[in-house]
Amino acid sequence: MSANPASPKKVNSAVLDWNGPHGLPEFNKMEDADYRPAFDHAIALHNQEIDAIAGDASDPDLENTIGALERCGKALSRVSALFWNRAGAHANDVIKAVEREIAPIMSRHFSAIGQNAALFARIDSVWERRAQLGIKGEDLRVLEDRWKGFVKSGAKLEKPQQERLAEINEKLALLGTQFGQNVLADEAEWTLHLGEQDELAGLPDFLLDAMAEAAREHGHESGWCVTLSRSIIEPFLTFSERRDLREAAFAAWTSRGEGEHDNWSLISEILNLRAEKANLLGYSDYAALKLDDTMAKTPQAVSGLLQPVWDKAVEKAGEEAEALAGLIAEEGRNHAVEPWDWRYYADKLRQRTFDFSETALKPYLQLENIIAACFDVAGRLFGLRFKAMEGFAAWHPDVRAFEVFDADGTLRAIFLSDYFARASKRSGAWMSSLQSQHGLDGGQIPFVYNVMNFAKPAKGEPALLSLDDARTLFHEFGHALHGMLSEVKWPSQSGTSVARDFVELPSQLYEHWLMVPEILEEYAVHYHTGESIPKALLDKVLAAQKFDAGFRTVEFTASALVDMAYHTAGEVTDPQAFEAQTLERLNMPREIVMRHRSPHFLHVFSGDGYSAGYYSYMWSEVLDSDAFRAFEEAGNPFDEATARRLREHVYSTGDSVDAEETYKAFRGQMPSPEAMMQDRGLV
Repeated sequence: MSANPASPKKVNSAVLDWNGPHGLPEFNKMEDADYRPAFDHAIALHNQEIDAIAGDASDPDLENTIGALERCGKALSRVSALFWNRAGAHANDVIKAVEREIAPIMSRHFSAIGQNAALFARIDSVWERRAQLGIKGEDLRVLEDRWKGFVKSGAKLEKPQQERLAEINEKLALLGTQFGQNVLADEAEWTLHLGEQDELAGLPDFLLDAMAEAAREHGHESGWCVTLSRSIIEPFLTFSERRDLREAAFAAWTSRGEGEHDNWSLISEILNLRAEKANLLGYSDYAALKLDDTMAKTPQAVSGLLQPVWDKAVEKAGEEAEALAGLIAEEGRNHAVEPWDWRYYADKLRQRTFDFSETALKPYLQLENIIAACFDVAGRLFGLRFKAMEGFAAWHPDVRAFEVFDADGTLRAIFLSDYFARASKRSGAWMSSLQSQHGLDGGQIPFVYNVMNFAKPAKGEPALLSLDDARTLFHEFGHALHGMLSEVKWPSQSGTSVARDFVELPSQLYEHWLMVPEILEEYAVHYHTGESIPKALLDKVLAAQKFDAGFRTVEFTASALVDMAYHTAGEVTDPQAFEAQTLERLNMPREIVMRHRSPHFLHVFSGDGYSAGYYSYMWSEVLDSDAFRAFEEAGNPFDEATARRLREHVYSTGDSVDAEETYKAFRGQMPSPEAMMQDRGLV
């Protein structure tokens, strides 16, 4: 594996040596062309480090084998963190080209490490002698994780099977990149430009302002643009009185990844390669491989959660559809409820049932105040304090940076946030890290960031959020807290490096505090009058939390069930037919479309993260419903003792403790799905 590092003269040192405030990278000293040579250099350095560990003549032990692995690869971690941040949050043609080049190279690199016989022999020796060496606690857990990781990389396979596995991984890396870039292209290229007043019927001012700004960004001197950013498309579908325009926008939104940038053929290839990979490693299907180290463990356990929820959701959605059909009939129209009608008539039904619309609530949900609310909740629960870093230039001018201090004044983390949609950013919302916390060699603090896609307001105007947007902000900040509050020894166990069906617990749990009345009363302030949300409106908002429960649950659970069906099916030759057949078998309501149709299901096909794992949001929801009840039982949403246990056993442990074990340490036992279904309004 030896290779000579690329000449340092060809590498911009700013990519690898971070000399900004608190050791942050200096983004303004980097160019797009710097990433590829930095990757080449860092990969070569990593190979040298791996060769040194594998070739160590001393007897293998925890420190010289596992500890050495945990410490190596710093240069590659740094260039990777910077580059994948750019690829997701601010891509261009140069970045996309490098992404296509480097994805298979990185896959090949890590396959070679995972199949390094001399290196695995040392790890295996430590694993076999773990009791004799007295390895326990988080040391034992990191050893086990490393050993299992190498086995799943093919360390125990014969050479021909290893080579085939490496080929599969390399091809999957390239296909995932192509999938994501196709979706980004569709999202960036499609707009619906509106120029006539009758095309704007029903649209509230906050949406018109966002659409006018979007039109400017897409090169129009006047008019308004509907884009495929969720913060524009969803309110447009909710408020537009023009059914023909709703239908056109909905068709574009749900057909991303089809047409010119077609992902169907990629899906088939991805699924078949994943099935072959699972078989090579001795698993019956890819779901069995992916679930092996989760809380659920088996596809049967996932089905045991999803199917009862699905049955109740379909029943509930049927009742909701009948109510919407009644509204359509009252208007004297004779069309059925179609998917592009649902949000529009659901908002009308919400107004009738609870006497309020999203338009009444949105003026009270200013982005700046919701950010402040996130920070305040973190302060009340965990003693954190946030201080804006003035003058720090990140990857885009919209990015903000904050120092995060613990209650004792210690600098705990750096938090960066990138809130507004743009054509160079992939859709959705996510959390990641430029640098993770660990305790080795004096330790390091985490550099954590959130990325979102809120509609950018006109200059001088406040950004107003929907309630769903506000929940998204709290959700992603919950992930960020998981990274910022991490207190572990080993880098690979830090923060969000936990079981996939546990990782959503800290984020989904944090959403609960948005709806705590005292938080809304303080931070839901009208952007014109400065008045707090009226109690009457607040009561209506709280009463309506379970409204549209069938729709929301069907939309999500359909995606989770299709994901699991794909990854338990083995070979899939026609994924488009497979998706349709699976939904037909499930009795999918015709009025609802799955939240992520397959051609733009980034969670599952643009990389491996949530493949056979989209169910994990609901698995974690069972946990978060139960976890928030701990505060309700204490009679205080900010109960100090409960918050202390929450920090210790959920937010700070990373993967240093088994997920089920650490949840039981917080709550005493594992929960049943009943609380979750009650919270959703299904029972």
